[in-house]
Amino acid sequence: MNDTLALSSPSSPALSARPPVRLLVVDDHPVVRSGLMGMLGSAADVEVVGQAADGAAAVELAGELAPDVVLMDLRMPVLDGVEATRRILAAPDPPRVVVLTTYDTDGDILPAVEAGAIGYLLKDSPREDILAAVRAAAVGRGVLSPAVTTRLVKAVHCADGAAHGAQAPVVLSPREREILMAVSRGRSNSQIGTELFIAEATVKTYLLRAFHKLGVDTRAAAVAEALKRGLLDLG
Repeated sequence: MNDTLALSSPSSPALSARPPVRLLVVDDHPVVRSGLMGMLGSAADVEVVGQAADGAAAVELAGELAPDVVLMDLRMPVLDGVEATRRILAAPDPPRVVVLTTYDTDGDILPAVEAGAIGYLLKDSPREDILAAVRAAAVGRGVLSPAVTTRLVKAVHCADGAAHGAQAPVVLSPREREILMAVSRGRSNSQIGTELFIAEATVKTYLLRAFHKLGVDTRAAAVAEALKRGLLDLG
């Protein structure tokens, strides 16, 4: 396993009661992988526990190392990031998966959403944004980059809509649509609550209602499904 190894870094004394986020970094480019590990591992609340150069190794290490979050590339040899995400999330008590994509992966974004990844960012995102996505994923919150949303819109509009007519109609309330629009712009629940002058818990309630109506369980999947059904217009 030249390009794939588990890292056993000692735990530093916790600065708070919460243990550091255990992170598995998956990317087939050694320089990118090394850069992500150094950039994210330097944070006091993140511990990089392993790295993988392809999707098959990522699935294996996710089972062995029990990370909290997997930072997943999409285009890789042996097994791509979409299928690796599906397999990782099919295991009992799986980690959260955050996809780190590039501008040339439009065709993979929608399948990645459907595979269940909780966050989507571009590889040129600032360190602070990637760290925020990892931290949010660790506590079950998704992050959807506005730039990725643009590509998600394109992917949805290009996807085969043959089965669309057979779907049962879904009606979102104006508030549910408003909140999903904010999610598509990369807003967190807290930010949405501030913008709409409602409590963060209320935002979460509306989101859960929208999830139930759309038959999804992640923020990105909710945006994708709402777009497919013509319930959102992101311009």
